[in-house]
Amino acid sequence: MAHIDLVEFDEMTPAIQEKARPILEKTGKLGDIFKLLAIDEKIYFATDGMVQKYLLDETYLSYEIKEAIALLISKENSCKMCVDVHKNIAKMLGLTEEKIEEILNGVDAMRAEEKEKALLKFCIRAAQKDNYKILKEDVDALKTMGWSDKEILEAVAITGYFNYINTLSNVFGLGQE
Repeated sequence: MAHIDLVEFDEMTPAIQEKARPILEKTGKLGDIFKLLAIDEKIYFATDGMVQKYLLDETYLSYEIKEAIALLISKENSCKMCVDVHKNIAKMLGLTEEKIEEILNGVDAMRAEEKEKALLKFCIRAAQKDNYKILKEDVDALKTMGWSDKEILEAVAITGYFNYINTLSNVFGLGQE
């Protein structure tokens, strides 16, 4: 049960209802995070813009890497709801159950190139409260491995997004019985 009153479809603004309608038609329900964000139209649309541009649009990073970041950061932040949601999204994007479990077992357990592991470890480090201790040398090490400035920036932006959405989910008890 959420720690805050979530908004049902008929209580949403017309602009948010327009976004909700296709989801309802396709799945028959709206998730708790959608209902939470719908409390405030500005917050909803700011968040939706991040989802569209970071996660759904084709970008510099592959969908597999973006979902690995989603799963790893959500697990790191103990956001069970987000882990469960992104396990399903990862499956829809073609990741096998085995690959998803491999990711959830941690970067070192993954069968991936060292370049990818380095980026994912960097994202986990960037998600921490003491991320201000990351140095230019840490970023340069990723560049030396072949990551571009745009890819690194995108990875950190996605990491920040998941810190944000995990915080909302955890603080308001979403997805908890």
